[in-house]
Amino acid sequence: MIDKLKEYGVDTDTALKRCVNNEALFLKLINKVPQMDEFDKLKQAINDKDLENAFSYAHAIKGNVSNLEITPIKEPISEMTELLRSKQDIDYTPYIEKMDEGLEGLKKVLA
Repeated sequence: MIDKLKEYGVDTDTALKRCVNNEALFLKLINKVPQMDEFDKLKQAINDKDLENAFSYAHAIKGNVSNLEITPIKEPISEMTELLRSKQDIDYTPYIEKMDEGLEGLKKVLA
């Protein structure tokens, strides 16, 4: 599983160090990411033009995926978080699409 995650784009070496090299803990945490309801809440907040709550959800996602070094999700969510931090009212569709693409890739690896 670690090799599959590495191929997908997770910096497993760094993530495992954060988990004190406890592979079971790392796998438990990474398996929880696809079930995070913040992904749907973020999309809804963006659709509602609720940039303040959208920032909160994006920031929560960013923290989780950054700690686990899930690069395919970390990159678009980090960019989106900074735009939302400054309350930029823009079209977030490209960021959402990249985030969703990364999330779907993670789900396939974990399946």
